[in-house]
Amino acid sequence: MTERKRAIRPMHPRDPAEPHRAATALELLFDLVTVIAIAAAAEGLHHAIAEAHARQGVLRFALAFFAIWWAWMNFTWFASAYDNDDAVFRLLTMVIMAGSLALAAGVDGLFRALDIHLVVGGYVVMRLAMVLLWLRAAGADRARRTTNLRYAGGIAIVQLYWVLLMVLGSPGSIAFVPLMLLGFLFELGVPAFAERATTTPWHRHHIVERYGLLTLIVLGEILLGASLALQAAAREAFDARLVHVALSALVITFAMWWLYFCEEEQLHGSGLRRALLWGYGHLPIFAAGAAVGAGFAVLVDIVAGHAHVPLRVGDMAVAIPLALYMAGLWLVRDRFVLAGPAGLVLPLFALAIVALPFAFPALEAIAALAALAAAVRARLGHRHPGHHR
Repeated sequence: MTERKRAIRPMHPRDPAEPHRAATALELLFDLVTVIAIAAAAEGLHHAIAEAHARQGVLRFALAFFAIWWAWMNFTWFASAYDNDDAVFRLLTMVIMAGSLALAAGVDGLFRALDIHLVVGGYVVMRLAMVLLWLRAAGADRARRTTNLRYAGGIAIVQLYWVLLMVLGSPGSIAFVPLMLLGFLFELGVPAFAERATTTPWHRHHIVERYGLLTLIVLGEILLGASLALQAAAREAFDARLVHVALSALVITFAMWWLYFCEEEQLHGSGLRRALLWGYGHLPIFAAGAAVGAGFAVLVDIVAGHAHVPLRVGDMAVAIPLALYMAGLWLVRDRFVLAGPAGLVLPLFALAIVALPFAFPALEAIAALAALAAAVRARLGHRHPGHHR
């Protein structure tokens, strides 16, 4: 029996220059589970804003989304480097999916009362499965053994921190949220520490594809907002404003898609500093995409008379994350690949969009600016002479 046909195989590193590398069916299934978790976080944000608890809702959305994104990102980069598709890899991936579902189920408790028991329980399951994967890789990849053991040890130590916070922490205390943020800093530090020994052999085109797929997932939250608007228009007394909300959601979704999937390369080169900036820098992009969808759901509630906030708040709930999305794309990509006026398109349009709701009710104007930003960027875009940085 050849090694490729064996049910359990050594977890040798993948070739980072492997041709035609694409997302696997298992990775796509993993993304479906992530969809559920992201939808739960967006729904919590939607209800918090609609009930006039925006500040609290934004903070708890950020806490939930970080956990979802970080678990997704760690698995994605590991799979890019070591996916051998054997039975053990598949089973451990399915364990990670089960943990993601538990995390999603706990998002409601996190929003209501900062109850982190189910969120942390699901998250720790996901991360401990990753520890086992990194230990497998350490056993087969002798050249990167130190790196892989650093990953395994670092992740395990941080999970102990989360368990202690879950058991000993008090959600009502002033220190609770800062302690959660400290845990996130510990999580972020593990790859930066581990990769300094020897970088893992991730596949650049595969990573770019995986990030593009998650972008499509968060943009789906905005399309859901458009669907909710049309459902409300059909179910209740017809209000043309709901049609405007749906059309604006479509225009903004198409503009955000166009801005992300442009001709310029998302990630040029494989240097550690650039990879960390690009990989970590996508957090505001992904979170903002989901938050725009939550903003449209808030607008539907406002127009239908089910919210406790004015229309301006709904416009802001769309404009602010949309501007953050544009700023994030500038941070991780445009400032490296565009020169001259083209490099300023997204920051300038982001500023204009975020300022609009403070002047007048402006949903249609926000949608128009988003579409114009995509058109202007496409027109002016060209290679930055220093894009190899």
